[in-house]
Amino acid sequence: MNNKVSVPFMLLGILFNVCLIAANLLETKVVQVFGITVTAGLIVFPISYIINDCIAEVWGFKKARLIIWSGFAMNFFVVALGQIAVALPAAPFWEGEASFNFVFGMAPRIVVASLMAFLVGSFLNAYVMSKMKLASGGKNFSARAIWSTVVGETADSFIFFPIAFGGIIAWRELMIMMGVQIVLKSLYEVIVLPVTIRVVKTIKRIDGSDVFDENISYNVLKIKDV
Repeated sequence: MNNKVSVPFMLLGILFNVCLIAANLLETKVVQVFGITVTAGLIVFPISYIINDCIAEVWGFKKARLIIWSGFAMNFFVVALGQIAVALPAAPFWEGEASFNFVFGMAPRIVVASLMAFLVGSFLNAYVMSKMKLASGGKNFSARAIWSTVVGETADSFIFFPIAFGGIIAWRELMIMMGVQIVLKSLYEVIVLPVTIRVVKTIKRIDGSDVFDENISYNVLKIKDV
């Protein structure tokens, strides 16, 4: 078994973590474009699912599991640092405290919603990708990438929005936001699919890896099993 970390895997892992941290911060802003209300995290969050697809496709569920937990740990780390920074007394002459606290002093429910939704959505995405690859014998990558994203994004939205904004935003508006996010994030996957296919083919050629998850444990807590 090859447990070495390749350069493509390392770079995708870094980008995955950066996207998650950026999305977590951007989720604090609700935007409205052409009458459609979404969170600003929509800008970057779908990229993490595309990377998840790439990792699960090339290196398998076990490597995806490792990256997902690393993303969770880094997100938690940044949130913890943000809480410490918010708690520290501001300089008397500094006028940006309110804005800083709004972004980094996220309410506990936002943090819980974000981390829970990320874990469930990401693991479902990787699981569906892995199982569909086995079932199809490695064929139909496009269908696997799209359907795994739809499942993951749906679970993510159905967990995040009710926990984060329930009681704050009207439920009718909340359901619309959830539906729009799922559709737009999935559409994002479809639009960039040609790029994703090229990236996966290139990585497989460079790295020489194309893992099929036969006889593995899908226990999400088996982090050491890589």
